[in-house]
Amino acid sequence: MKFYLIGGLGADERVFKNLIIQYETHFIHWITPLERESLKDYVSRLSSPIEFDENYGFIGVSFGGIIAIEMAKILKPKLVILISSVQTSDQLPKIQIILGRTGILSLFPQSLFRIPNSILNFIFGAKDKALLHQIVADTNPSFIKWALISLVNWRNDIKCPNTIRIHGTKDLLIPLKGEAIKIEKGGHFMVVDKAEEVSRVINHEINSLNL
Repeated sequence: MKFYLIGGLGADERVFKNLIIQYETHFIHWITPLERESLKDYVSRLSSPIEFDENYGFIGVSFGGIIAIEMAKILKPKLVILISSVQTSDQLPKIQIILGRTGILSLFPQSLFRIPNSILNFIFGAKDKALLHQIVADTNPSFIKWALISLVNWRNDIKCPNTIRIHGTKDLLIPLKGEAIKIEKGGHFMVVDKAEEVSRVINHEINSLNL
């Protein structure tokens, strides 16, 4: 069994650095979105490194979980694991859905998508603040803008089979809504800050399925 890892909004493989997964893993690197590219078309291009000749699954964090769901609708993996993410769009905060309906984010200049560290610290609840700040600093603002617009405009009511959702009870960016395996006091950056507990849940869930 092989798992493809998909980081959060622009986040690279560093968000998975503390996880210990008992299976083969490969990180999917973000690619630059084309001008006005739809999420569906982007996902189609992003999935090109995936090998279909063996059992595989996805592990997606935050926005990467939404990408994993969209990939799963096309590619039919054995398992999808969502961390600090959502399975359907109605699990997103209402404010994000409202922003999508207004289309206002597309009017903002890219410079406004550089979020101050103090705000990042609050909404992510990160203990490893240095890593969070570095990841965000290394992310192109144009990608952040495209991803945020894609996020708030995402609409999905399809529940993909064999999907496991792991979510923190203290997630301020995507507050827990709907069914999930709860990580007590886990914030949005719990994939790093509570990696030992998240790893234990992931391995237990995979092993219990006998894939």
